[in-house]
Amino acid sequence: MVEIGRFNKLKVANFTAIGAYLDAGTEDPKDNILLPNNQLPEEVEEGDELEAFIYRDSKDRLIATMKKPLAEVGDLAYLKVVQTSDIGAFLDWGLEKDLFLPFGEQKYKVQEGRSYLVRLYIDKSGRISSTTDIEKYLTTDSPYKNGDQVTGTVYQVKKEIGAFVAVDNRYVGLIPKNEYFHDIRNGDVVEARVVTAREDGKLTLSPRKAAYKQMKTDAETLLEILEKKNGFISLNDNSSPEQIKYHLNMSKAAFKRAIGALLKQNKVEQTEDGLRLK
Repeated sequence: MVEIGRFNKLKVANFTAIGAYLDAGTEDPKDNILLPNNQLPEEVEEGDELEAFIYRDSKDRLIATMKKPLAEVGDLAYLKVVQTSDIGAFLDWGLEKDLFLPFGEQKYKVQEGRSYLVRLYIDKSGRISSTTDIEKYLTTDSPYKNGDQVTGTVYQVKKEIGAFVAVDNRYVGLIPKNEYFHDIRNGDVVEARVVTAREDGKLTLSPRKAAYKQMKTDAETLLEILEKKNGFISLNDNSSPEQIKYHLNMSKAAFKRAIGALLKQNKVEQTEDGLRLK
């Protein structure tokens, strides 16, 4: 039985002017699958077995190719949107016919030119399709431990919770909302530190370094901002967390640590009105 959306080992049944037909194994020649001339390896003969990928062409007919797509059915893959429409989007997966992402399978609206993590599946009509609903296919058996640096793809952002990340496009991770201070969007590839490898296997992440390392970076950022603002900003220890996040993209705790570092270096002075370069 031919598996659509996967590589199949099939025998060459016969040749025609447009290519070779591969035996679909149904004993009905009408079911055999065309491998076009431009895909034929050299010196192929009838009866030879070929490893070919099977999918559907623009007329919904089964067709074979020797090209390797970026993903097969059942895989999770990070693919680029090449077109959007009222019925869905189309993704580049390395073959002539783009991969369909139905509107109903978009947990969030995708944008042309951006890439997203999707899973390939066969729909009820027997066509290869994709979905952004991928969390159920992620695992919780990651090898990572506290302090490890990881890379992953954001697959869902919930403002009240945080950004859900597929670490290595395989493991469940979460950047809590209080751990990031810049805009994170679905489809973003992020680098993060494992804050906690939980007992249930899920990873709590932070895009920020450990506090003692991050403090140096935040202090340098604060100095740069002060220099751009003519040596003064109207923020100090009494400013609200919301003001600090809005103006500096950092938490109040990080801001206070950065101020402390700069005060020790005698580079700034803190007043009732704000922070000033010395």
